[in-house]
Amino acid sequence: MSPTAVHVEVEGRTLALSNLDKVLYPAAGFTKAAVIDYYTRVAPVLLPHLKGRALTLKRYPNGVEKPFFYEKNCPSHRPPWVRTCAIPAGRDGAVIDYCLADDLPTLVWLANLADLEMHASLAPGAEPGRPRVVAFDFDPGAPAALAECCRVALWLRELLAGLGLRCFPKTSGSKGMQVYVPLNCAISYEETRPFALAVARLLEEGHPRQVVSRMAKAERRGRVFIDWSQNERSKTTVCAYSLRATAHPRVSTPLEWEEVERCAESLDAEALQFGPEALLARVEAAGDLFAPVNELEQRLPAV
Repeated sequence: MSPTAVHVEVEGRTLALSNLDKVLYPAAGFTKAAVIDYYTRVAPVLLPHLKGRALTLKRYPNGVEKPFFYEKNCPSHRPPWVRTCAIPAGRDGAVIDYCLADDLPTLVWLANLADLEMHASLAPGAEPGRPRVVAFDFDPGAPAALAECCRVALWLRELLAGLGLRCFPKTSGSKGMQVYVPLNCAISYEETRPFALAVARLLEEGHPRQVVSRMAKAERRGRVFIDWSQNERSKTTVCAYSLRATAHPRVSTPLEWEEVERCAESLDAEALQFGPEALLARVEAAGDLFAPVNELEQRLPAV
């Protein structure tokens, strides 16, 4: 046990928090204690988007400027009250025992492991083949950036509206953004993945100078790559309200479409970059802008 460990009680669970003064974001002086504080305060809106979802940990034990590692199997040293879900990983019979961040004690425990980013599956762990959303991940190729992603997001919204579908944007917390189409109905990745690909190709056909649907990095320069491949059982995507391992702490932030429109027009991408305190102020004022992603039921049309 670390000599700097502090024992705290969180909703009836006792946790040993270690090295709280360790700086995980050196450029900002943002410590592990600050990371734990953020996740504790944002938990009311974050946990509904993590509940029941297989979680891939992305751990930065020595901060964002040092090496990180992914961890799919929930650590064997986890407390006995941390819930997990076992999901087959392939045809060889292998099973991955993922962590489930269903409550505040688990979230605090993960933050203490320096799991800075929360990467969740699109399907619940109990039904790993049943995605609840279609996700479009926008990755801009320089010199394209977040403002160009906003323009593409507006084209995507228009295309989906023509199909009778609503969608909801959020920043990635890094250089790009995501748009989620809530479904919350009985559907499989065998349906959502080709739909996402078809939509990405339609956007590329309509805007070939600004959009690319092919994964080759050589084709992305100056364009926005629409990553439709995230709609896959084996993939996880950064969750709304998750911190990102950027130089200064940024948050994957749900947006109003009016904000996306303003950014696409003004090219002021900095207006859509939110740190922990700014994000918490947004939540205090507007609540969970991403709540419809968990609630709205929609069905995919044929494309």
